[in-house]
Amino acid sequence: MSDQIKTAVVTGSARGIGAAVAKRLAKDGFGVAVVDLDEAACSDTVGAIQAAGGQAVAIGANVAEEESVQTAVDRIASEFGAPTVLINNAGITRDNLLFKMTVQDWDSVLGVHLRGSFLMTRAVQKHMIDAKWGRIVNLSSTSALGNRGQANYSAAKAGMQGFTKTLAIELGKFGVTANAIAPGFIETEMTAATAERVGMPFEDFKAAAASQIPVNRVGHPDDIAHLASFFVSEGAGFISGQVVYAAGGPKD
Repeated sequence: MSDQIKTAVVTGSARGIGAAVAKRLAKDGFGVAVVDLDEAACSDTVGAIQAAGGQAVAIGANVAEEESVQTAVDRIASEFGAPTVLINNAGITRDNLLFKMTVQDWDSVLGVHLRGSFLMTRAVQKHMIDAKWGRIVNLSSTSALGNRGQANYSAAKAGMQGFTKTLAIELGKFGVTANAIAPGFIETEMTAATAERVGMPFEDFKAAAASQIPVNRVGHPDDIAHLASFFVSEGAGFISGQVVYAAGGPKD
């Protein structure tokens, strides 16, 4: 790679973990394509990056739609630079017990997480191979090990781990690494929505979660951003195909 600034793509980065990762990678010196379903919703993340002296562009895309993904990646490459870092973070939840879960709930979650990661990775990997350098980080979850009311989400996040290991095998010879981060409880709008769904005040919900975490606190988006920063660094070039559970301690 030349000394020219590298371009990173972070999906689902209008808010939450994705926004924190985008800001951290910009701080690390990457130009960042902030990708989310609603391009206008990316303005806060892009604005924060630019205000801090970084480079960012907002890109609207539906990661579950092939044409939308290809259009977005082509735009990023032509307007901002060939992407050689990809963070597959976009995700949704449609929680319910299995007997209440609809086919649409199942397909929507699998579509965004797994189909979306497949489409984004397939579109970006050519640029990585051409550059003979690349970093892919997929967001899994501790729910990959199973979680009540999340058959769709758990299946998607478990799939992300197998997808990651396969990418590592296929792309390693081209100088491309692939790793996955599996967060535990992270304080985001998504976990706040879960608390509301189960009828518990968010502060009580967080306190209950923290009591089960060895470091005695819930995670924050920046905790995941720090790990993503390491995985995309030059120093992580010999680490690939790994799944790291970022859950504040050992996972049973």
